[in-house]
Parts: sequence; C-alpha cells; structure tokens
Amino acid sequence: MRSLFKIAIIFLAITGATTLLLNFTEIQFGKVDYFDKHGWFFLFSIAIFPRLTLLLSGLIFNSIEFGGIVWWLSFFIAPRFLVSTLATISYWNTNQILVIISWLIALGGESSEKFVITKKFRPKSSFKEYKGETIEAEFVVKD
Repeated sequence: MRSLFKIAIIFLAITGATTLLLNFTEIQFGKVDYFDKHGWFFLFSIAIFPRLTLLLSGLIFNSIEFGGIVWWLSFFIAPRFLVSTLATISYWNTNQILVIISWLIALGGESSEKFVITKKFRPKSSFKEYKGETIEAEFVVKD
C-alpha cells in the first residue's frame, strides 16, 4: 500500500509540474509518439543500461537530444533522471504512462544503485565476529 501511495504522489507531482510549465512558461512539450521513433529494444536497454544507451544513441545514431553541460552532468551523476527528463519533455503529451514509468524506474534505480555502491565500498569492521578463546582473569583492587 505504501508503494501505491508513492506512485500516486509521483504521478501528481509530475502532472502538477508539467501543468505549471505548460501554462506559465514558454516550454512546449513534444507531440511525437514514442513508438514512432523508438522500439521496445531501445526502451529496455535505456532502462537497464542508461549510460551506454544514451551515449550510443546520442553520439552514433543521433536519435535523442544530446549535449550541453547539464546533459553531461546528469549523464555522469544520475543518468536515469536524464532519461526521465528527456522522456517528459519529448513524450508527455502522447505517452504519459510511459513517462510515469520512466520516473518510477529513475527514482527506484538511482536510489538502489547508490545504496549498493555505498554498501559495497563501506569498510568492513573486523570486530563483528571473534573466533578466539576467552581469557579468564581475576580482578584485584590494590590499596
């Protein structure tokens, strides 16, 4: 139930931000259907390998928006957020469910990736388990 509540909050936040951007700024969202430009293979590869897919499709195939300092920063720091942002700008009018799924993958994927990396490189304590003998000692107070 908690994850369903999170999905509803994310959906409302993205819908609200999109509505504000459309009504109060000069930003225009694309009206192209996702499946007119890309297929299922691209969808799965960008969900599983976002950096590799973004790099190949931007440099070699020219099938996505590419370049700029913000693009490169998000490419190295949080590529799934870059994918979700590009999906929101390009396909919000035609594939809203696909955009919501991309944001859910971005939020879940980035947080789990960072958790695994920090857990893997965290120094391990050698005092968790002691496999030695206990030494009996007598405690004497000297006056």
